[in-house]
Amino acid sequence: MINKLPRWVEYGAFTLALLAGVVNAVGLLGLEHQSISHLSGTATLLGTGFLSGASVFHLTGILVSFLIGSAISGYFLSSSSLKLGRHYDSMLVLEGALLFGAIYCLQEQSSIGHYLASAACGLQNALATRYSGAIVRTTHVTGVVTDLGLMFGAALRGEPFDRRKGILFLLIIGGFIGGGTIGYLLFSAFAVAALAFPAITCFLLAAAYRMYARDKVKTT
Repeated sequence: MINKLPRWVEYGAFTLALLAGVVNAVGLLGLEHQSISHLSGTATLLGTGFLSGASVFHLTGILVSFLIGSAISGYFLSSSSLKLGRHYDSMLVLEGALLFGAIYCLQEQSSIGHYLASAACGLQNALATRYSGAIVRTTHVTGVVTDLGLMFGAALRGEPFDRRKGILFLLIIGGFIGGGTIGYLLFSAFAVAALAFPAITCFLLAAAYRMYARDKVKTT
């Protein structure tokens, strides 16, 4: 059950969803109005691009970059269980570095920045954990809203409602929406440099996670 997950999962899921919302907002507002944190729209544009003349190569690059980012997480995170001491901090540092690289490339008018931002989101999404019946995805909300709807429907049928799981999903949805608001404000002030906010936050999360894990080891 979801209750087996440690309490810090809610905080982490909310924060990561918020960061993904910021990145996606910057992408929609500035990176050729291209979604970054999820691939459904990109895949659709790629499909239509074969006939409409859209940049098939560029859209394919975004898809492949997301895949590469996910593969990096898959390589370093060998287990699907959520546990302190795994390489979550290293992955967050790498995500932050990719976002800073995206800023540099985009300011140099290079489309490589799009690929770096997409890889960062793929890496973050792969940090999601399938554990005790919970599927945590932080770079998009389609699956989360679907799961929440299933839970509500089952509750109407008389099944018990998993309150903590529901709260977790609501936090992810709220974080992503809040990230969109913050992303709009930051992009209005700093253009693509707004990606520095999620990048720096990734570094801070990595440091906080490392200190928390170290303290937990000392007390056990």
